[in-house]
Amino acid sequence: MDLNTVTDVRDARRREPWRPGDAWLGGGTYLFSEPQPHLRRLVDLSRMGWEPLTRHPDGSLEIAATCTVARLSRFGRLSLDAPAAPLFEQCCRAFLASFKIWNMATVGGNLCNGLPAGPMISLTAALGGECLLQAQDGSTRRVKVVDFITGAGTKDLAEGELLRSVTLPGRALECRTAFRQASLYGLGRSGALVIGTLDPVDGSLAVTISAATVRPFRFWFPLAPGAGRLRGAVEAAVGEADWFDDIHGLPAWRRHMGLRLAEEVRRELTGTDQEETR
Repeated sequence: MDLNTVTDVRDARRREPWRPGDAWLGGGTYLFSEPQPHLRRLVDLSRMGWEPLTRHPDGSLEIAATCTVARLSRFGRLSLDAPAAPLFEQCCRAFLASFKIWNMATVGGNLCNGLPAGPMISLTAALGGECLLQAQDGSTRRVKVVDFITGAGTKDLAEGELLRSVTLPGRALECRTAFRQASLYGLGRSGALVIGTLDPVDGSLAVTISAATVRPFRFWFPLAPGAGRLRGAVEAAVGEADWFDDIHGLPAWRRHMGLRLAEEVRRELTGTDQEETR
């Protein structure tokens, strides 16, 4: 898609005042997919030189916003020695995109689009990810991924603010995981995506519902819950308006699949069909 309203592209390494009509350019797979008549200038992040993936001494993993899906997929398959490693490839495959998209699309771009079906949102929210945001004056702040995404296509990002990276806690990477995805079509966009994580140290369970909802919902239990308690927690937190509605699935179907897949991951991780409400 030609962006015929854009009159300038500048290197992000050159600090210039942010102005109306500016947009950050990562991989560009969304920006160039449809008309953007409000844009006048693109600020290119591709030469920033950020290390795509950094494993810190405390075990946490920092993913640069400019890290591509292809790079993250290779890391999860070949380099990450942790129980949660398979989840990286599972979420990358949820893109259902060509290799050309994989090699250009960035983790940061997927988060900043804020689309319910964004699989990088699902991955980082499920593993307790925290966003590092940088303002135009250089100041930074941190916000959890589940709080960063505020609705379908909306996020906690101020004008000119930049998503620098997302950090996943080392303890989350040591969790056992379970992954479920549903779509109306064999190669369709995710209509519901549910991820469960079981902490091997304290036995706590987290279940994260995304794609079915306008934003990710993460439910944490200090002890693995029964089916009734899990369902009750989801129904109490996710209101009628929170179930997403578009051509890829009606809210009633998304609610049904969200609850069903949440129960499936609970059973897989706890190894029980218990129905008690504790």
